[in-house]
Amino acid sequence: MKEVKELLEQSLNIDFLSAILSNPKDKDGIKKIKVRPLLKKDVLIFQCELFKNNQAFHENYEAEKAAEVLAEYMGQFKQMQLETKQMRATVLISKKGKVTIQKKHQACCTKEVDLAHNRSKRYILQEGVKVPFLQDLGVMTSDGKIVRTKFDKFRQINRFLEFVEDILPQLDKNKEVTILDFGCGKSYLTFAMYYYLHELKNIDIRIIGLDLKKDVIKHCNELSEKYGYEKLKFLEGNIADYTGVDEVDMVVTLHACDTATDFALDKAVGWNAKVILSVPCCQHELNGQMKNDVLAPLFKYGLIKERMAALITDAMRAEYLESRGYDAQILEFIDMEHTPKNILIRAVKTGKKKDNRDSIKACEEFFHIAPTLGRLLEERGE
Repeated sequence: MKEVKELLEQSLNIDFLSAILSNPKDKDGIKKIKVRPLLKKDVLIFQCELFKNNQAFHENYEAEKAAEVLAEYMGQFKQMQLETKQMRATVLISKKGKVTIQKKHQACCTKEVDLAHNRSKRYILQEGVKVPFLQDLGVMTSDGKIVRTKFDKFRQINRFLEFVEDILPQLDKNKEVTILDFGCGKSYLTFAMYYYLHELKNIDIRIIGLDLKKDVIKHCNELSEKYGYEKLKFLEGNIADYTGVDEVDMVVTLHACDTATDFALDKAVGWNAKVILSVPCCQHELNGQMKNDVLAPLFKYGLIKERMAALITDAMRAEYLESRGYDAQILEFIDMEHTPKNILIRAVKTGKKKDNRDSIKACEEFFHIAPTLGRLLEERGE
C-alpha cells in the first residue's frame, strides 16, 4: 500500500477534512472506518472510528502513525474517500490488489472542520441547516430545528444517506445516473437521496419513485415541483408490472411489503443495476411454507417461527443475488430499539457469480421453501 501511504502522508495535516474506508473485503471484520482531525492539548491528532459488530471503537494517532495505520487498514478494504481543503481523492483497490487513486483538486474550499475532542454526532443533514423537504414533511421546523418527536426519522434519513455515501464510487459520474425507488411511500428517503446527490454532491441524477397510493404520489409530485427538483418524478404503479426504463444504475426498495421486495430485486437484476439498497418488510411468505422435523419443536412458537422466517427470507435473498454476480451484505439499518424492521440488504454488481446453487438448493430443501425471488430469477434464466 505504498501509494496509499504516500497519499495519507501528504493529506494528514491541518488542511485534512475527513476520510472514509469502506467496502470491506471480509464481511465479518471491520465494516467501515471514519477518520477526522481533532486537537487534543493543542496537538493535532487523527481519530479513527472503527465500526464492527454494531459497535464503534476509537483510535487516536498523530499524523505519521495515522498514515502508517490507515495504510495497513486499507488492506482490509476496497475503497477510501478522502477530502482535504485542496483536494478530494478516491482510492480503489481491485481484488488482485491493484491500487487506483483518482484526485480532484478544489480551487477553493471554505469548509471548516470541528477540531473539538468531544462533540455530538455529525449527521450528513445537520440540525440548524434548513432543508425544505424536511420542513414540509414535518421533520424540521421553519428555523432548522428537528422536531423532537421526529428525531428517529431524522436519524434514519441520515443513516440511509451514509449507505448511499458508501456506494458513490460505484456510480458513473460521467453520465446521468438513473435511480428507481420502488414502494417509495411518503418518500422521506427519496427526497433525501435526491437532495444529497443532486444538491450537495452535484451529481446528474434522475430518480423515479413508484408507489400504489395515488394520493401519496400526487403529494410527492407537488413537493418535487415546489422545490424545483426537475429530475425527481413519482409514478403510480405496481413493482411487478413496471417497464418504464431499460437501464437502471441503482434500485432502492424500502419497506416494500412481503414479496414486493422480491419483484423489485428481480427487476434490479434484469436491469443489471450497479447497486441495490433494500430494506425488506413483512416477510410472510416463508412463514407459511417452512417445515422441518428437526426444528418442529421450535416452530410451534409462532413468534419465533415468524422471526426465523424473516431472517431466512433475507439471507436467501442475499444468496440469490450473489449467484447473479452481486457482492451482497446484510447490514443494520437503524437500532432495534427504534424498529424491528432494521435490516438493509446492500448489493453491488461485481459480475462474478458465486457458485452457491447447490447450497441454495440444500437450504430450500431443508426448510421446504420456494422463495419468490428464486423462482423469478430462475424464470429469467442466465
